[in-house]
Amino acid sequence: MRSMHRRGFLAGAGQTLLALATPLLSMASRVEEARDLPIKVATGSQSDMKQASIDSSLITLFLCGDVMTGRGIDQVLPYPSDPKIYEPYLRDANGYVRLAERENGPISRPVDFSYIWGDAIEELERVAPDVRIINLETAVTRSNDYWPEKGINYRMHPDNIPCLTAAGIDCCALANNHVLDWGYTGLTETLKTLTRAGVKIVGAGRNRGEAKAPAVMEIPGKGRVILLSYGSVTSGIPWEWAAQKDEPGVNLLPDLSEKTVRQIAQEVEQIKQPGAILVASIHWGGNWGYHIPSAQTAFAHRLIDEAGIDIIHGHSSHHPKGIEVYRQKPIIYGCGDFLNDYEGISGHETYRGDLALMYFITLDTSTGKLINFEMTPTRTKRFRVNLASEDEARWLWNMLMREGKRMGTRVELKKNNRLMLRWGR
Repeated sequence: MRSMHRRGFLAGAGQTLLALATPLLSMASRVEEARDLPIKVATGSQSDMKQASIDSSLITLFLCGDVMTGRGIDQVLPYPSDPKIYEPYLRDANGYVRLAERENGPISRPVDFSYIWGDAIEELERVAPDVRIINLETAVTRSNDYWPEKGINYRMHPDNIPCLTAAGIDCCALANNHVLDWGYTGLTETLKTLTRAGVKIVGAGRNRGEAKAPAVMEIPGKGRVILLSYGSVTSGIPWEWAAQKDEPGVNLLPDLSEKTVRQIAQEVEQIKQPGAILVASIHWGGNWGYHIPSAQTAFAHRLIDEAGIDIIHGHSSHHPKGIEVYRQKPIIYGCGDFLNDYEGISGHETYRGDLALMYFITLDTSTGKLINFEMTPTRTKRFRVNLASEDEARWLWNMLMREGKRMGTRVELKKNNRLMLRWGR
């Protein structure tokens, strides 16, 4: 087995603490699944969003950033794990519960499985997206085989898996810097637990073939969504975590070069068909800051131009970043954390890491073009997703307007505090 050594991935501390870190199928079988599923594409008006609910050429996706249901959140759920953790500032996960309660008030334990999603449940029911995709940034395991020297280890007890199905999550991207926090045993149990719960997995596996395999979600009468999950060492993923031919791990990008894009394009060529929406979910970059490296922009553009990707679903940043629409394809460079246990931890307050966005993206399967891009602002409080206030929604609107200006996007703030992305002239 490969060495479990990795470079540290631990943020600094404020007055109290800052410990912010941010049956399975083979590649061949999933490719066959992607090829064999029937596709039905209907004609009709794609420009009138009032017809979105009945126009079978339109598919709406729900995307969000990192969902971390481990550590403190795991402790308030019905089946908490052993609270022992291996961090320099805290040794008991209940410490994160106490920090959150000191900041925002008591959390009655145990909470029910749907509690953590809060107001997001009603928003999901309102929009009724065809597919719900998250980046799950925690291991789901009983394993005590924590990754040495990592500093931050996220774990949720497998019996708490109903907290994901409570929100109807269809698929979890797993190529991130926390899925192996509790070793290869923890990864294997994570994969098994999600699969048993009926949640599709992508980006990690028992070998390279499984880690690279796409997740295919058929939308009856509309088409399908094909999700590919990639990780980058720039997000803190150790090189040792890369899946090998006969060893488990994550789907780790070697780099963001043209050569890598060409390899992805060859893989996509085997699975994409007309009527399919192809999503590349990428865990990349640091936790803080609005700057988007030119290498990320070039990589995203090439994935669209050369590999036929329809949506870039970027994450790792603890706060939302600017959004680009390139050739009618949306690029979310950083979704921002959607749910975590960071309440009461000081540092980086100017980024408003407690605020997040629910991304609802509608594409036309007949053209692959973006039709509608709506966002619902939220705020995490007492380990629960809450609708943002008017002031909080306006803060996010200002940020998206400022950061999107350089990329040609703007945002409309609606009376209901929801945000609509605008692009082009």
